[in-house]
Amino acid sequence: MADRAAQLHQDTAYGFIDSSIEAPQVLNPRLISNSPQANMHQAIRDALRGAKSFSFSIAFISSSALALLKQELLDFVGHGEIITSNYLDFNEPSVFRELLNLDNVDVYLIEDEHAGFHPKGYVFDRGTELTAIVGSSNLTTNALLRNHEWNLQFSTSSDGDIAFQIDAAIQRQKAHAFRLSEKWIHEYEVRRAPLVRPAAKQLPPRGIVANEMQRRALAGIQELVDEGQQKAVVISATGTGKTILAALAAKQAKPRRILFIAHREQILIGARREFARVFAQSPEAFGLYVGAHKDIDHDHVFASIQSLTRNDNYRSFSPDTFDFIVVDEVHRSAATTYRQILKHFKPRFLLGLTATPERTDSQDIFELFDYNVPYEIRLQEALEENMLVPFHYFGVTDYITEGGELVEDTSTLSRLVSQERLLHILDTLRVYGLPQQVKGLMFCSRKDEALELSQLLNQSKVNGRLLRTTALLGDDNARSREDAVARLEAGELDYILTVDIFNEGIDIPCVNQIVMLRGTESSIIFTQQLGRGLRKFPGKDHLRVIDFIGNYKNNYLIPVALFGDNSRSKDSLRQKLISIGEDNTLAGVSSVNFDEISKQKIYSSISTAKIDTQTEFKKDISTLFSRLNRIPKLYDFARFDTVDPFVIATRRTNHYWELLLKLKYVDKQPSPLESKFLKFLSKELLTGKQPQELVLLQELLHRGTITEAELQEVLAAKGMAHGSADISVMEKVLNLNFYPDKDYDLPPLVDVSGSSYVLGKDFSDFYHASIQDSPESFRSHVDDIVETGLFRSREKSFWQGVLKIGNRYSRKDVSRILGLKSNQMSTLYGYKVDDYSGSIPVFVNYHKSADIDASIAYEDRFLNHETMQWFSKSNRTLRSGEVVDIVNRKYPMYLFVKRDDSEGEEFYYLGLVNPKEPQQTKMAGKGGKLIDVVTMKLDLDSPLDEEFYNYLHEKI
Repeated sequence: MADRAAQLHQDTAYGFIDSSIEAPQVLNPRLISNSPQANMHQAIRDALRGAKSFSFSIAFISSSALALLKQELLDFVGHGEIITSNYLDFNEPSVFRELLNLDNVDVYLIEDEHAGFHPKGYVFDRGTELTAIVGSSNLTTNALLRNHEWNLQFSTSSDGDIAFQIDAAIQRQKAHAFRLSEKWIHEYEVRRAPLVRPAAKQLPPRGIVANEMQRRALAGIQELVDEGQQKAVVISATGTGKTILAALAAKQAKPRRILFIAHREQILIGARREFARVFAQSPEAFGLYVGAHKDIDHDHVFASIQSLTRNDNYRSFSPDTFDFIVVDEVHRSAATTYRQILKHFKPRFLLGLTATPERTDSQDIFELFDYNVPYEIRLQEALEENMLVPFHYFGVTDYITEGGELVEDTSTLSRLVSQERLLHILDTLRVYGLPQQVKGLMFCSRKDEALELSQLLNQSKVNGRLLRTTALLGDDNARSREDAVARLEAGELDYILTVDIFNEGIDIPCVNQIVMLRGTESSIIFTQQLGRGLRKFPGKDHLRVIDFIGNYKNNYLIPVALFGDNSRSKDSLRQKLISIGEDNTLAGVSSVNFDEISKQKIYSSISTAKIDTQTEFKKDISTLFSRLNRIPKLYDFARFDTVDPFVIATRRTNHYWELLLKLKYVDKQPSPLESKFLKFLSKELLTGKQPQELVLLQELLHRGTITEAELQEVLAAKGMAHGSADISVMEKVLNLNFYPDKDYDLPPLVDVSGSSYVLGKDFSDFYHASIQDSPESFRSHVDDIVETGLFRSREKSFWQGVLKIGNRYSRKDVSRILGLKSNQMSTLYGYKVDDYSGSIPVFVNYHKSADIDASIAYEDRFLNHETMQWFSKSNRTLRSGEVVDIVNRKYPMYLFVKRDDSEGEEFYYLGLVNPKEPQQTKMAGKGGKLIDVVTMKLDLDSPLDEEFYNYLHEKI
């Protein structure tokens, strides 16, 4: 208590009186203006975590903003209250219903049209002190994240006068308020005046104007045309206007006749409508060639692939009939039917459109379009560009039986449609879903599940209303599908249940809720299904996604899909999940949320998943080969943000050339010594954690020699550590003296000649004797490793070549960066007082293995976010030399922690620590014998963030 009061006193003085005062800056006042450094959304989430209760007094609340904070409000263990009103009839009835569904929050309503209820205050009671955020932000998405706002966050003792003033203001509001009820919401809904928005300025009618994405794509297509190219494929996320782009591109080309090919009549009808808008003509002026329609005499024809290929109908058209052809959903074009069509026709230009060019059957669609990709916009960028509606994703735990069993891949139908699971689904829809006017899709794992569950849902209520659903399967004909979609659009259905027929090729812009009741089959399918609801639609401000997460082996694919992380790095996936706890926003105003059990299931799946096998690497190489029409380099994987180059080069082989050889992409193998050099470069430098060595190699490869003074100037200009100690380590690494155990049995890569550095003779001879730009060239692989390592160093925040909090390092990395005499990865366990480097690195494996020797089973643990209870090595006392050095703080003490051995050899760097309160005690050794040990507290200079603290303590 005293420490907290002292913090408050110091922080208040720092914030309001003198900024030069030393203060912890935990409770200091600050202005929150939605800058890159601080936004209201994050401030509210942070404040909720440490509060025992909260009170919000807010005039305007939006559904999307509620979704942003939904998981935090549900997880809040204290009591909450929200005071709002019907001021100006701004708040939607659905918002009030969603507030009513917050079981742990009391909602009060002030109904006084003349009072002008307009506060924006967020108050968090922490027991001994109170934190408030007061200013201009309502509870709307833009006010929390984007708008220019001014909100003052400050803390006060609970006994402070301002605390009493705030409480009095809250009590006055509650005295004029009443508890929100469904009865009041219904009455409000009936009498609410429609929200009048300013009338748009009337402009004279004109044709469709390209948006920024379409302008860039059109410019890219025109550039290809100017170069004499005749084919191109545009990669554009679902909902970003691909069809209008195709129409604009066709109009730009000024063709005589156009052929538009798709696989479904509904797509053709929609495309015809969009082309008519762009060309400012009636849709009837564009012919249909599908089903009973055979409008072959029209200048522009919209044809289904089935109608064209049936009875070889396409042969009735001469090859030059159409001079501009568009193929929609072009990732299907590798199929034989499409290839027949594309081989027959000879247009002046062939344009392909797709949101997902990657295929799981190894077919190459890029080859069909001469590898021309004039424009590409993926889901993340499309969301950031505001081309799609934001989505709020909730990963929630599927039904758990009394025996603790979760739905899994092999669950029986009776388990999937049990009464208990049905009730769990209904309650989850109530808690997380939109409370009314739902237009949803449910993706099930099996056909019989979809059929049975639809019948059960139709006998069930959510929010007091009987659900209306239907099941659509692949066996249903086109008319049945169109009828179901029309009923959903008209508000006659709440959900369509299906297995996979809506993954692609269907356009239902009104869809505002997606429910996933199955394991994730692939990241591509996940993204396709998510994309069904991202298209903009009047009155739709976001998409709600509810993903029921069971005990599925492919749960690891969820973060792969959500974050677009194709690195095949388990570390990367874990770090993204951890970071979501701190900032759950994605691509601007979308959000990702998991409850604790579902998150644990994903962590568990990541630990056991086989995502980095040679078979998977072969798929990755093949995919990029299709895109580039050549064997990809490591740098290609880095720049296209696909597989982590270090993972693909070293996880299953010693270096990338060796992998290419094993997968039969190349025939020639490197010489034994070349292979050893590449192994060293790949395993030691490709990570980018040692950028100084890479810079020195790059300089020598380009100029042949460099002096130490010149090297220091180069490093300084690049913003890298360049002191004499850093230079010394660089020398030892590249002449292999850093590796006393001779792991690599190599001659030096770099020699010292006088005061200059030169390449080692053998390394130089191999490099200069080989050709450039060949996957069977030593020189090409060396250049690739150096370029990729430097790229990774910049991208992964290793550029300065010093330790950075939050990054992960192995004992070998720490040996090098702290400047130990040699690589001590095999002996650097627990900690070491290192006189050579003047440092004390400390390594903690937080969850020890069950079979670990009792004499090293130290019970290190965090007491809070700022302090660790830590144990010395066994058989140590307060008089032991190393303990004396630690207690007296002889050298800086660096703390590295990993959760458990499933995370591999790397530890998270948590910063400098200060030891205090050493105590000599006993711990159990072999056979239960008590042995001496010293325990002490380590105070962190940089406290742990909440999510990492929780991650360390979760039972996974």
